[in-house]
Amino acid sequence: MSVSWRPRPSASARGPEVAARVGVPLGIALLVCFVTGLLSHWIQHPPGWFWWPTRPVWLYRLTQGTHVVCGIAAIPLLLVKMWAVYPRLFDRPRPRSPLWIAERGSIALLVGSVFFELTTGLLNIAQYYPWKFFFPAAHYAMGYLAIGALAVHLAVKLPVIRDALSRPLESPPASGISRRAVLNAALVSATVAAVAVAGQSVPFLRRVSVLAPRSGEGPQGVPVNRTAVSAGVAGPARDADYRLVVIAGERRREFSRAELLALPQAGAVLPIACVEGWSASAHWSGVRLRDLLAEVGYTGGDVRCESLETAGLYRSSVLPARHVTDRDTLIALTVNGQTLDLDHGFPCRLIAPNRPGVLQTKWLSRIEVVP
Repeated sequence: MSVSWRPRPSASARGPEVAARVGVPLGIALLVCFVTGLLSHWIQHPPGWFWWPTRPVWLYRLTQGTHVVCGIAAIPLLLVKMWAVYPRLFDRPRPRSPLWIAERGSIALLVGSVFFELTTGLLNIAQYYPWKFFFPAAHYAMGYLAIGALAVHLAVKLPVIRDALSRPLESPPASGISRRAVLNAALVSATVAAVAVAGQSVPFLRRVSVLAPRSGEGPQGVPVNRTAVSAGVAGPARDADYRLVVIAGERRREFSRAELLALPQAGAVLPIACVEGWSASAHWSGVRLRDLLAEVGYTGGDVRCESLETAGLYRSSVLPARHVTDRDTLIALTVNGQTLDLDHGFPCRLIAPNRPGVLQTKWLSRIEVVP
């Protein structure tokens, strides 16, 4: 992100030297956000060609935590960048050439799309949605616009950026703050902002992550996004007649929770990692999904898991075959040695390695092999 500059009579902390140097970490942060954002979107809405592994089990925790931390770090960098170029943003448009039009157009698209991405992303991790559009789709589409505008802008302004980076930063201003002080303040602010939220996915930072939307605490040591009451399943989940329906082709069986407990049990330490960036590891135990499906003659294929919820975007999820057969994919009945809390998915829930939390379906009602 850069703007045409003309020499000024006196030195100033504002200028291409600061703008170009702040633009480097800002551009890196935006690129990391774009790549990790694509991964998250494709995992939740996979195109036919997309493949996502089951191992390492912490990979999604890492990529989505990085996505959110880099997005937060980009906010102070963007503000300093805007401060540095502010005098030139509102120059009266005087079209001089197609290259000039491309430059100004890329600036408008870049500033608008990046502000949109960072603002809506920040509100998303706080789970506050004052808009009517579908956040994942809008955030995904605007990410392409932002990265495309950035590519055009860099292509147009690369000579100016190189020139600014080659000039010494220290040029004492006529008055006020120095350029180095501005640059240091930007980098320190970005670091503080990142650490202030990183604790929601990095346990040893939790005490200093004062702005993290999730502290890592919750029922049975695991945070909760959606409660049983808000999902409208508190009654059905406690129903004594509850049965989990398992279907493979023409074969169908129903299991009470007691019957699930009577099957061979297995355990695994797996993280719950949510799109908002928070994650927490826990010890889950229950029936391996592949063992449960063997009861109805499973021979392969993806599996659809449905919740007791009757509405909502994530009341069901499709589990790829490689996750279905993984030894750590469980129909969990306990967490951290205790019977699942109602808000964690009692009477049973899906827990699979390296999956977003929204796809770890709670309050299971039906498991069916996809035809």
